[in-house]
Amino acid sequence: MQKTIKALKLSKLNSGTSTGLKWLESKGEKLNSYSPVDGLLIASVYSTKAADYEKVVKQAQKAFAEWRMWTAPKRGEVVRQIGEQLRKYKEPLGKLVSYEMGKSLQEGYGEVQEMIDICDFAVGLSRQLYGLTMHSERPGHRMYEQYHPLGVVGIISAFNFPVAVWSWNTMLAWVCGDVCIWKPSEKTPLTALACQHIITEVFKKNNVPEGVSCVINGGREVGEMMTHDKRIPLISATGSTRMGKSIGAVVGERLGRSLLELGGNNAIIITENADLDMSLIGCVFGAVGTAGQRCTTTRRLIIHEKVYKKFTEKLVSAYTQLKIGNPLDQKNHVGPLIDTDAVKAYLHSIETAKLEGGKILVEGGVLKGKGYESGCYVKPCIIEAKNEMKIVQHETFAPILYIMKYKTLDEAIEMQNNVPQGLSSAIMTNNMRESEKFLSQAGSDCGIANVNIGTSGAEIGGAFGGEKETGGGRESGSDAWKVYMRRQTNTINYTDKLPLAQGIKFDL
Repeated sequence: MQKTIKALKLSKLNSGTSTGLKWLESKGEKLNSYSPVDGLLIASVYSTKAADYEKVVKQAQKAFAEWRMWTAPKRGEVVRQIGEQLRKYKEPLGKLVSYEMGKSLQEGYGEVQEMIDICDFAVGLSRQLYGLTMHSERPGHRMYEQYHPLGVVGIISAFNFPVAVWSWNTMLAWVCGDVCIWKPSEKTPLTALACQHIITEVFKKNNVPEGVSCVINGGREVGEMMTHDKRIPLISATGSTRMGKSIGAVVGERLGRSLLELGGNNAIIITENADLDMSLIGCVFGAVGTAGQRCTTTRRLIIHEKVYKKFTEKLVSAYTQLKIGNPLDQKNHVGPLIDTDAVKAYLHSIETAKLEGGKILVEGGVLKGKGYESGCYVKPCIIEAKNEMKIVQHETFAPILYIMKYKTLDEAIEMQNNVPQGLSSAIMTNNMRESEKFLSQAGSDCGIANVNIGTSGAEIGGAFGGEKETGGGRESGSDAWKVYMRRQTNTINYTDKLPLAQGIKFDL
C-alpha cells in the first residue's frame, strides 16, 4: 500500500485543506484514516479551521469570476484531460479506494471507471448546454431562455463512494462554469487528497485559476460552515436521511439550493415468471456488494409465493459460497464494514429483527481470527420478515437482507412502495404486462426502477437519485446539469414600438 500512496503523491501530507494549486498549513484537529481492512493507520491529515475555510471560500469566489468567462468547450477540454489522468492512475486510486473504504478491489476499480465515464459525459455536455427558444405573443419580439454558471458549489460526500459521487457533481459543475468546494467524509480523507493531486497536474498545465477545485476536511462542524454560508448557492450532499433533513432545513432557511441524495430501502420483486438463476446473481450482488454499504443496496426481496421456497433455497445456498475477507484479494466477494460503529449498528438491527418476530435463515455475526483483526468483518445475513416491521422500514448500512412473500403484483408493488425511502427498485419477470405495470404511474415510486437487473450498479448516463426521504435530488447524467446553473428568460424587442404583454394598454 505504501507504493500506492507514493504513486498518488500522498507521501508528504501535512494538511487536509487545498485551494487547488496550493495546500494551506491548516492545523485543526487531526484526522486519522484507519483502514477497515486490517485496522492499521494509513495516514493523518488536519481538519480545516474556520480561518482557513474563509480563505478557501474567498479564493473560490475569485476563481469563479474568471472561470465562468472561459468558454464551456474550453472548460470541457480541461475535464477531458482529467479523464486521461484518471485512466493513468486508475490502478493505484482504485486500490486506495478499496483499502481506505473496504470495498472489493474490483469495485474500487469500478468506482474510478465511473469517474472516467462522467468525465467523458461532461466533455460532450460542454457543447450541449442548450437553452430554448419560444414564440412571443408580442409582434417583433424574440423570447428565449439560457443557462449561466451558478457560482460556488459545495459538495459533501459519503464514505461508501469516496470519489465517484464527488466526480458526478464536480465534472458537471466545472463544464457549467462553477467552482467547487469538496468536504469528503472524515472516514475517507485520503482518497479526496489523491484526487486533488491528480487534477492539480492538469490544472497547472492549463493555467486553470486557483480556487476552481478546493478541498476542506473535517467532521460535521466543517460541513456546517458550508451549509450556513450564503456565498454558496448550491449544497450537494450525499449521506443519511437524518443528515439530509438537517442540511435541507439550513440551506432552505437561507433560500439556497440543495441537491440531496440520501438513504434507500431498495426492494426486488421476484415474480412467478422470473428467470430464477439470473435473478439470483442480481439479488446476491445487490445485497452483499460493498458489504451492504451502498445507498442502492438490495435490502428487501419480495418473492411470489409460488417460487418462494425454491428461490429461498437457491439464495441460502449462494450465501454459503460467499468468501469474506481482505477486499484486495480478488477471490473474496465481501470486504469489511467501514468501522466498528457500523458493526454495532449491524448487530443491533439483527437483534431487533429477532425481537420483532423475524426468522433467521442465514445467521449473521462478527468474524474473528487471522485476517479479521480490524473487527469490521461480518457475515451477510438473511432474515424472513414482514414489511411493516420497524426494523425493515429502517435502512441499516450493512449486509442484512429481509425476504417476504406476496400473492398478487398489486400487493408486491404496495409492499415495495410502503417504506419512507424511494431510491432504487427492480422487478424480475419475463412477463411484459408485469414489467410495464411496474414501470407505470401505478408501479414503483422510486427514482430508479429496473427490469431484470438488480437495484445497484447505475450507469452515469441516467439521472441518479430518488424520491421521498431519499431527498429528490438528481446527479450524474440526463439533464442533471441544470441544477448547477441559473436559468434566465430573455425577451428582445427589435421594433420601434413597445407593446405590453397580455394586451395591456398604458399610454402616456
